[in-house]
Amino acid sequence: MLFVLPAASSPCPDLNLIHYKLIELFVAGVTARKAAELVGVNKNTAAYYFHRLRLLIYQNSPHLEMFDGEVEADESYFGGQRKGKRGRGAAGKVAVFGLLKRNGKVYTVTVPNTQTATLFPIIREQVKPDSIFCSYDVLDVREFSHFSFAETSFSYQSQHTFCRTTKPY
Repeated sequence: MLFVLPAASSPCPDLNLIHYKLIELFVAGVTARKAAELVGVNKNTAAYYFHRLRLLIYQNSPHLEMFDGEVEADESYFGGQRKGKRGRGAAGKVAVFGLLKRNGKVYTVTVPNTQTATLFPIIREQVKPDSIFCSYDVLDVREFSHFSFAETSFSYQSQHTFCRTTKPY
């Protein structure tokens, strides 16, 4: 059960019908103000109901599950080009760190820097132990168990990717 609207806030005695109509309008993408007009409730009631629906969707979504299996990690920099500046050295760019489960979901977060001390807590929080973790060669991975692979099989234009398995914490 979501929650019950107080009977005093609605002139209609059939609250189940109001709940049903508000959910229907929420799914249809109608604004809370327009839904309030259509259903005949106060705009604050509809806004509160829509807020609670969004909260329930958030709490029950799979985003809270940790990554497992094969997980890739990388960072990227976003921002306008500065004259005479190239690559990550350009000032004013925002660093974004991302995790990708192969054939699955993606997790991204903006980070102040791409140092191991910043990225490793994110990896620990989002990736299950014993997952296969693929990353670029800059990330310090002393806490990972390593597997050896022929570098040439992972090399593309002098960019090397290494796969590792995380240790149980």
